[in-house]
Amino acid sequence: MGKIKVKTPLVELDGDEMTRIIWKEIKDRFIHPYLDITLEYYDLGVEYRDKTDDQVTVDSANAIKKHGVGVKCATITPNADRVKEYNLKQEWKSPNGTIRAILDGTVFRKPIIIKNIPAAVNSWKKPIAIGRHAYGDIYRDVEIAVDGPGKVELVYTDASGKEKQRLLVNEFKGAGVALAMHNLDESIKSFAKACFNYALSEKISIWFATKDTISKKYHARFRDIFDTMAKEQDAAMKAAGITYSYYLIDDAVAQIMKNEGGQLWALMNYDGDVMSDMVASGFGSLGLMTSVLVSPDGKYEYEAAHGTVTRHYRKYQKGETTSTNSVASIFAWTGALAKRGELDGTPDVVNFAHKLEEAIIETIEGGEMTKDLLSLSTAAKKTELDTFQFMEAVQKRLDAKLK
Repeated sequence: MGKIKVKTPLVELDGDEMTRIIWKEIKDRFIHPYLDITLEYYDLGVEYRDKTDDQVTVDSANAIKKHGVGVKCATITPNADRVKEYNLKQEWKSPNGTIRAILDGTVFRKPIIIKNIPAAVNSWKKPIAIGRHAYGDIYRDVEIAVDGPGKVELVYTDASGKEKQRLLVNEFKGAGVALAMHNLDESIKSFAKACFNYALSEKISIWFATKDTISKKYHARFRDIFDTMAKEQDAAMKAAGITYSYYLIDDAVAQIMKNEGGQLWALMNYDGDVMSDMVASGFGSLGLMTSVLVSPDGKYEYEAAHGTVTRHYRKYQKGETTSTNSVASIFAWTGALAKRGELDGTPDVVNFAHKLEEAIIETIEGGEMTKDLLSLSTAAKKTELDTFQFMEAVQKRLDAKLK
């Protein structure tokens, strides 16, 4: 068969370590042989980000704004050890955080359901989607280390230069640490709008959780905006047969463990980061979790929900065999391709993406999988495949579907 034409360029954001190795294999096996596609390439590997003073990350986000859809490989957010390892100029900020801020996006994560990979939480029967606010909080904080007695204050000065408010954070008797966080009403409103739109489109109820009993201004602002949005969307939710519920975050965590799933769980930035990993693990593996960043004006960036798999990369560097799960990375590509096809009005592109996803699921349900899934699977016969053997098995099934 001839190659399927993808009308509009897809923005590609390359990454780091083992996922970078997998990324190239995905393109070589599943993209270039089947698709006539233009990839607008940006290297978000930590060394090139360092070389460009992280300008490449900004450029990649603006490219997504231009073309509408991007697909991103997992990347390193360097700490002090990574700065030394890669001889970097500084501890560059999370590229995900930078892209989220530029797109003003909300991250939605959802598990990939496979019949012979049962949920670790017995009550979970339906996928739990996580809606993570993608701006501010601890990811854009300002921190200081206090080296001795003194006071730290929080000061608000308005645009005219007039000091409007001054609050004591703490009177230090000795060394310690302090941080300040912020968020924006417009960003929170965009987050709430994206969550209600997602819930309505998927026809799933929405949970929202904060700790407004403790944080009576910061967290309470989030709750107020969500409650207002819920009132505005009341008629639409009733028509869709869904509901909105507010929980304290600790109560929500307790309730989610007893719930059958099937809802959108909307969370603040840090909570969404943590709980998406918990939900992914509860449904089987971080390697079985999709992730998409959605902007208020309908721009999309798809990625895997996991990191760069450093441990496997160290083995790969030594020439040792690895059995790294590529499912989430491939689903990042299929998600982006399906959305690109939807926006372009090219159903053959959408169909190709769906067939590739089916081939992946059927491979695992047929008993062929990477090591991380082996102990989780209930398949009668299971075969452990290495990183590249698994993708080869998927490709065989894909070819059979495309005949």
